[in-house]
Amino acid sequence: MSGEIPTENEVLEYFTTLSNWGRWGEDDQLGTLNLITPQKRVQAARLVQQGIAIGCSRPVTRDMDSDAANPPPVHFMVESGEGWVTPAGPGRGPRQIASDFFGMVFHGITVTHIDALSHIFWDGKMYNGRPAEAVTASQGATEHSIESLKDGVMTRGVLLDIARLRGKEWLEGGEPVLPEDLEAAERAQGVSVEEGDALCLRLGWYKRRNQMGPAPRPIGRPGLHAATLPWLRERGVALIAADASQDVHPSGYEKVDIPVHQVGIVAMGLWLVDSANFEELAERCQELNRWEFMFTLAPIRFPGITGSPLTPLALL
Repeated sequence: MSGEIPTENEVLEYFTTLSNWGRWGEDDQLGTLNLITPQKRVQAARLVQQGIAIGCSRPVTRDMDSDAANPPPVHFMVESGEGWVTPAGPGRGPRQIASDFFGMVFHGITVTHIDALSHIFWDGKMYNGRPAEAVTASQGATEHSIESLKDGVMTRGVLLDIARLRGKEWLEGGEPVLPEDLEAAERAQGVSVEEGDALCLRLGWYKRRNQMGPAPRPIGRPGLHAATLPWLRERGVALIAADASQDVHPSGYEKVDIPVHQVGIVAMGLWLVDSANFEELAERCQELNRWEFMFTLAPIRFPGITGSPLTPLALL
């Protein structure tokens, strides 16, 4: 499908033609993570050669930045070390501890997080036909909560450095990534995305943020075009992690403004990690000329929530 840009009607048809509803049973909660087999995990473990671990998350910031649509994370100390006095005798005195409270709205484009399959609805439905009403104000997600990932994710990760492919430090807001770009990056890096893989996309967007500051929302952000959705299903991608969000914005469509999220999560059961950080990983992959690695993540096991902040790890 190189060079083809689908019409909006064709993208709307993806909700049917790319659907995984019922593929792994009516009660399925894992979606595309079903593609990560025990054999795939063994393959991923064998990729660890240098014993190098690289965290792929952004540091959490409490600033009220222009690209943060939500209130900033809240942190305060319940107990601290201020005013502590050495007790009179050795081993005597009150227990000495520090304790914190931390809370955040993690969905958005500043905190590294994974979206549960309850995060996005289409026509009042979640993945596998579950009703949107199953996410309630009092109990949260009673279907497809992040607890579905209680065993975490461990698979082969493949980093495609699209910014490097285009000879740029970063892609610009609104700059799309098409199927031919993904395949060109595969050829340039000598790697291929396979069934059950985590596709990691470096667009340079976090580097831009560090050097230029938060991007004003009107300029949009780079990401995958809706045209990549059939490619993602054909390749059997289990999870996508990107250093922006997955969707190019604006999408170019009126009804589906974030089609990779909308079609991907609702129809395909595709798991998405937003706002990752692949700067250090890209440097190390280029140094070693290795673009595949073991990729792991484990969300907070909190029943009822529609995603989780996390730190993905790449092990080379």
